[in-house]
Amino acid sequence: MWQELRAELHPQGVEVVTVALDTGGADAAGRFIDAAAPEHPSLIDAEHRLDELLGITNVPMGVWIDEAGTLVRPPETAHPGKSVLREMMRGQKVPEDVPPRVLEMLVETAKIRVKPERYAEALRDWAANGAESEYALSPEEVIERSRPRTPEHSEAAAHFALGQHLHRAGDADAARAHFREAHRLDPDNWTYRRQAWSFEDPLQGPSEHYDSDWLSDVKASGAENYYPLPDL
Repeated sequence: MWQELRAELHPQGVEVVTVALDTGGADAAGRFIDAAAPEHPSLIDAEHRLDELLGITNVPMGVWIDEAGTLVRPPETAHPGKSVLREMMRGQKVPEDVPPRVLEMLVETAKIRVKPERYAEALRDWAANGAESEYALSPEEVIERSRPRTPEHSEAAAHFALGQHLHRAGDADAARAHFREAHRLDPDNWTYRRQAWSFEDPLQGPSEHYDSDWLSDVKASGAENYYPLPDL
């Protein structure tokens, strides 16, 4: 989805870099990148370093970095001008043979609040006006908007890192214990939850190892609250 916007803005000096957050690495995310055949850099963060360094808590989220390597906008919900799933549901283009649970997930996804057009327009303004863009934040504003890490969130990050290490080492049971603790300590971090659920079920459905799953949690919190809307 980002390729079209990248082709438009690249001549103005904007480079799009997409990063898949997946402990499974190329085995899990590589085929999707290959299928998309992107012309821009498309990376895989198997250690979730972006979570740790920038405070990514869900996907898709985006950050803006200028030519000097300075963070211009911290992580926020990011869509490249359109929401494919929302358009698909509105156009009633869902295949008839979709399993009931998948259809239910799609219905909830269509309720999620996003501003894809607004985000793309902000990127265009930044490409055209650079530091003079109304959407380019000052260092003080970036710091103000950046997510502070509480002691509980720091501990959750440590548990999540241990869970990943143990999962890669083949000790799934020990990994699950750390993933559950990360979920408890930082319940608003969807990246932690989705990664753990994905190890049990690609659709992030119910399992005996966790007391939650994607669909149940989205319904409980309300699909409209799944993403904080970007402040644009």
